[in-house]
Amino acid sequence: MKYFAGLDVSLKETAICVVDETGQIMKEARAASEPEALDALLSTLGLPLERLGLEACSLTAWLHGELKAAGWPAICIESRQAKAVMGGMPNKTDRNDARAIAQIMRTGWFRAVHVKTSTCRSWRSLLVARRTVLNEMRSIENVVRAILRETGVKLGTPARKDFIVRARDLAGGDEGLARMIEPLLEILATMQREFARLTKQVLDIVRDEPVCQCLMSAPGVGPLTALAFRATIDEPERFGKSRNVGAHLGLTPRRYQSGETDIQGRVSRCGDELARTALYEAAHSLLVRSKKWSSLRAWGMMIAKRRGMARARVAVARKLATILHRMWIDGVEFRFGKENGSNACSPKLIAVTA
Repeated sequence: MKYFAGLDVSLKETAICVVDETGQIMKEARAASEPEALDALLSTLGLPLERLGLEACSLTAWLHGELKAAGWPAICIESRQAKAVMGGMPNKTDRNDARAIAQIMRTGWFRAVHVKTSTCRSWRSLLVARRTVLNEMRSIENVVRAILRETGVKLGTPARKDFIVRARDLAGGDEGLARMIEPLLEILATMQREFARLTKQVLDIVRDEPVCQCLMSAPGVGPLTALAFRATIDEPERFGKSRNVGAHLGLTPRRYQSGETDIQGRVSRCGDELARTALYEAAHSLLVRSKKWSSLRAWGMMIAKRRGMARARVAVARKLATILHRMWIDGVEFRFGKENGSNACSPKLIAVTA
């Protein structure tokens, strides 16, 4: 007899359900969301588990790694697929969710999620922390601009390093205004200092990471994009084809087909938002700022003329994801192509430029 377990993980407690191969519930329990507690409880059941499923969440990577190390056949499943199954249940409870996950494990109707290595998770956390500080800095700058604008003072568009000095100069003649914005400027100065420290950490990692150095040979790809792509993909071998990377990052269009209806919509935006945004910004840099000719840029500019720059950025970002993955697999740098070649702008050539 085969047995399957489902774990519905929350911050404090985890609901556990074990079923046999016929779907009959054999055991239900709750335990603290700690690897030791879960291992102890599962051990007391005395049932040989075929599969043990966990829905993807913030604690899953940690628990998955610890349970695998303890010898349990842990599998992380996609949260959207689990939600689709659980959506048919009239009552949503932790107990019912654990039951649903156990049945998903039994039927085999699931898509296993790749659990990144601890190093890649750490890199991604660093990038998220840097982006969070940057967003908050922009929020404070906008508040300062709004306060000054109320009194008719227009701050303009100074560089970020000159923002504080210029704001103080413009508010210097109004003592009340200066007292109002000074705390915000002090906070902003601290955030700028810490933002620079986070950026330096990123640059230090990229400098010592050979994969990132290889990816940065592509035009438009800087340290942030290279590290975001490296941390997101983690193991390039898990993609059978390089073109699948674009779909994994949500850069391919949605499609709805039923009978005579066949609709192709906007890009899905599934997958890692951090890497997708980084690739989109890299595509913008390649199309707008890059001066050196490349077959990829020429192809993107052809799309921009026909469909507009916005669609061209998405198309180039998707193609860039494919090329970066192939560069990583083959261990070669970016190939710019031949400017006078007869097929220099063809997408087929672009796909093999790396």
